[in-house]
Amino acid sequence: MSTLLNLDNVCFSYPHCQPILNNCNFSIGDQRIGLIGSNGSGKTTLLKILVGLLKPQQGRLFHQGSEVTSERDYRKLRKNLGFLFQNSNDQLFSPTVIEDIAFGPLNMGLTQDQARERSLQILKKLDILSLQDQITHRLSGGEKKLVALATVLVMNPRLLLLDEPTNNLDPETREKLTAILRDLEIARIIISHDWDFLTETTDELYSIEHGHLHQCKDGHVHVHQHVHEHGDKPHHHS
Repeated sequence: MSTLLNLDNVCFSYPHCQPILNNCNFSIGDQRIGLIGSNGSGKTTLLKILVGLLKPQQGRLFHQGSEVTSERDYRKLRKNLGFLFQNSNDQLFSPTVIEDIAFGPLNMGLTQDQARERSLQILKKLDILSLQDQITHRLSGGEKKLVALATVLVMNPRLLLLDEPTNNLDPETREKLTAILRDLEIARIIISHDWDFLTETTDELYSIEHGHLHQCKDGHVHVHQHVHEHGDKPHHHS
């Protein structure tokens, strides 16, 4: 397995707060990783450092064996990463769905026709082709999540970074997202409190505690079954 990203003794803290990452070491190649931890433990901060939205205050970030130091290095790194924000409204900004998805390919230098064709292909793959001409801000929360994922996948990333992707999703969209990710042969790090979702979409589990990442070696992600009153109604477990 070749290493795509590597953190070497990375430290990060927000103003007037205790360090949220403290000499953190981590590497990923082609794994499918689920990341768990309490609120405020540094999960989202970790993803933002990996994609370059935040910079390490101490320590080093490596991309394919080379240290990432300049903005040119970060641009090269981001070509391999796809970051799905927790809130889709932070990711979608164009008037229509097709324009949102085509934005990335156009900025890669594709022509209008090439970007549109590539965007239509990903919409078809995600079974949301009917949304192509919809006004983005009028979509439902679930539709926005799938469109946001399309804006990421259209760029052909090597690594997906997903921050609580099932939050506030209706059961149907959650199952659709699960099926999409299960069938994608792309490395990933998924932050989630949804254990059953992690079972379906990841192979390894890490926790983040006191600024350090720990692989959960003594257990494994698993589906659980349960029975309770009104269990036949759509519901959510935290």
